[in-house]
Amino acid sequence: MSLDVSPALLEQAERGEVDEAAFVDCVRTSLPYAWEMISSLVAQLKVDGGPFADNQTPPPDEQARGQLLRALASDAIRGALQRHFGVRLAFQNCHRVAVFPLDASVDETLARFTSVRAQLLNQSPELRDC
Repeated sequence: MSLDVSPALLEQAERGEVDEAAFVDCVRTSLPYAWEMISSLVAQLKVDGGPFADNQTPPPDEQARGQLLRALASDAIRGALQRHFGVRLAFQNCHRVAVFPLDASVDETLARFTSVRAQLLNQSPELRDC
């Protein structure tokens, strides 16, 4: 499944520059599971504070998993979401999404989260085919 692009947004893209807010809205409506996951983590980070907020619960089905993969594997979508929410996104396996504040004080924590070591330690046989 790709993004559900309206004719008006497609026309805008064909003419040149696209309004990022319109693109973000397209992502929100096209990838509702991914949007809800990221927005809930952003809210959790704001309420709880700390260096990051993350999800460790696998998506309920393949459609939801696909939405996360599309949202976080696309540079354009990921970048727009980061700018919209004012966070940095990190991703491990097929479900562990984390949001980090833009604050440089968490750079070391982000580097640990996205390290090769952390990726290896986050493996499990249950997630082999995710």
